[in-house]
Amino acid sequence: MPEVLALSAAVLFGLVHFFSGLLARRADSYGVAVSGQLGGLILMLSVALAVTVPDLDVPILTASHVTAGAMAWGALSGVGTGMGVAHLYRGFAEGQMSVVAPLSDLAAVALPVLVSVAVFGDRPGAPAWLGIAVALPALWMVSHGGRPSVSGTAHGGARYGLLAGVGFAVQFLAISRIDPAAGPWPILAARVAATLTIVPMARAAGATLRIPRHLVAPALFLGSIGSVALVLFLAATLDQLVALATVLAAMYPAITVVLAIVCLHERPTCVQTAGLACTAVAVALIALG
Repeated sequence: MPEVLALSAAVLFGLVHFFSGLLARRADSYGVAVSGQLGGLILMLSVALAVTVPDLDVPILTASHVTAGAMAWGALSGVGTGMGVAHLYRGFAEGQMSVVAPLSDLAAVALPVLVSVAVFGDRPGAPAWLGIAVALPALWMVSHGGRPSVSGTAHGGARYGLLAGVGFAVQFLAISRIDPAAGPWPILAARVAATLTIVPMARAAGATLRIPRHLVAPALFLGSIGSVALVLFLAATLDQLVALATVLAAMYPAITVVLAIVCLHERPTCVQTAGLACTAVAVALIALG
């Protein structure tokens, strides 16, 4: 069951990121990201108010014990989410989704392993270290072997993909520390924190945060689906190893890549294709480790 929840989260993440990426190519990418977070905030606030009932026996949705610690971890995961989606959608607007998404995935999976070693004293197995070693040439091939990006900047999309992965790594690490007894409230805190994180990033980049009126509703809807994915991931961590649940949920780029190739007819170069294959191998090895 936990595996199903984590994979379901991956499918939803993949769909949300692909369609949000399409919106980011038609409007300000930061505006799309903020609208998505607001959509998730509205959904989670509605859920939190509706399910905070003492005798409601629904895991994850029952807020029986909301602590400051749980809310803090939720807020930290929101900071990671804000960083992740802002950079991811900017990368989608400038480069190929089939390249940017896997790069974000690689960073999102590899960084938690390195953090667990440096901070928590964990000792991953040989496959994980081999996966990290394979990741290095994979990053170079994917980021340096491509055609000019949408905006004409050769490596802009790849750079934003890696930065997005850093944000998603923070998101996954923090959300796995949330006490499930807090119910949906930490996810609500995450959406607030994500919005507050994206706005100054947008201002620093000179973005307007404005998107066409007809794109507001789709952006809000996609953001609400993203919140559902986060709840599924949190549920998956209850009965599953956090590392495994993270790897399964981080498989979302497979959905994004397939949709980009089929719907947008994206065609990575031979060097990028080899790099993407190495990326898949690296993620698998890190999962085994």
